[in-house]
Amino acid sequence: MQVDYILLYNKLASLPDNLKSEVEDFIDFLKSKAKGSDKTPKPRFGSGKGMFKMTVDFDEPLDDFKGYMS
Repeated sequence: MQVDYILLYNKLASLPDNLKSEVEDFIDFLKSKAKGSDKTPKPRFGSGKGMFKMTVDFDEPLDDFKGYMS
């Protein structure tokens, strides 16, 4: 489908200012909708379960900071 941009521009130019604003909002909506379709899905809570292992001493003070903790 070929779009006649001159015809489209003339239609837009003939609208009152308040409707031009609505057209602008609709164009922004369409752009965000198109951009959203390319997005990869967001990770779901718990989707990384089992991927990471915590060591037993994870909460213990680090040796690098022993001089500051006395």
